[in-house]
Amino acid sequence: MTKSKSKKVAPKTEAPAERKKDKFIALLRREDGATIAEMAEALAWLPHTTRAMLTGLRKQGLIIDKVKAEGGTRYSIAVEPTA
Repeated sequence: MTKSKSKKVAPKTEAPAERKKDKFIALLRREDGATIAEMAEALAWLPHTTRAMLTGLRKQGLIIDKVKAEGGTRYSIAVEPTA
């Protein structure tokens, strides 16, 4: 006879990528937006990963506004998509 071990299942939580995506979007929603460097530092990402996330958000329908400023190009969400 074998004993069956029951596994305890942890409650489902958001995936870490989703939490980072939420934080990323929050940075874009700030009044003055954020630069690639600010977003990369806040999320501990490399700049190319940050740019890839911007591209992914554009593909999802978000309109990302880009403004050149003294500190570099600042990105922000211009319009929220209506679904």
